[in-house]
Amino acid sequence: MPVSTVPIQVMGILNVTPDSFSDGGQFHRLDMALRHAEAMVAAGADWIDVGGESTRPGAPDVALDDELKRVIPVIERLRAELNVQVSIDTSKAQVMTAAVAAGAAMINDVRALREEGALEAAAATQAQICLMHMQGKPRNMQDNPIYEDVVNEVKQFFESRIRDCERVGIERQRLILDPGFGFGKSMRHNYELLQRLQAFQEFRLPVLAGISRKSMLGHVTGRAVDERLAASLAAAVIAALKGAQIIRVHDVAETVDALKVVTATLTGEC
Repeated sequence: MPVSTVPIQVMGILNVTPDSFSDGGQFHRLDMALRHAEAMVAAGADWIDVGGESTRPGAPDVALDDELKRVIPVIERLRAELNVQVSIDTSKAQVMTAAVAAGAAMINDVRALREEGALEAAAATQAQICLMHMQGKPRNMQDNPIYEDVVNEVKQFFESRIRDCERVGIERQRLILDPGFGFGKSMRHNYELLQRLQAFQEFRLPVLAGISRKSMLGHVTGRAVDERLAASLAAAVIAALKGAQIIRVHDVAETVDALKVVTATLTGEC
């Protein structure tokens, strides 16, 4: 297992949506979103990832104006009131531009800048960019995902997207890679990605792992979405031991504690 001297960061999930798979409808009001973000920062979150459109399987598209109304006020208040880095979870070029102008320091795109204008919009910013792999689209990605070798095919996808990013002037050092657990993968594919996560270290770019509360955990534990804390922590620890540098989670305090033990184990610094 690779030992990294780079601190493992925790990204707290802030879905300002009515229909996200785990916490949809809980934080869609501005005051509720801010209180939840404050709690995650107090618990040790390095990033708050703000999303205004659900990407759960079967999720409907959200109109541009609706997404902007959901996320921009939240980002502005987070940057004004909290000492935390903010990420925007979006695939729309216009939302990327507006969110970075409002203070977001990362563009987290489940479609890896493949929507119209997204590459150019991201290139025009100085934000970090997380490229996530997804086979298909949210509404159909879980219908029948097929791979001959899921790890190698995801790696080939990243090679292509990195080239496209560099072609439009996005510096390689701005990129982060997310293999996309649960996005167009079967249970077997998800666990193979987790087992072989260290394979993505060959890109020499940070790897983000988002496994928190996902169905791959419910599949093996039989637990409902709100009962997957232990499984989420186990997945977070495995991902960190295999080289992930950013762990995207719902349960920040517990994950921060678990990763402190990982860091102490890897570095010997207690």
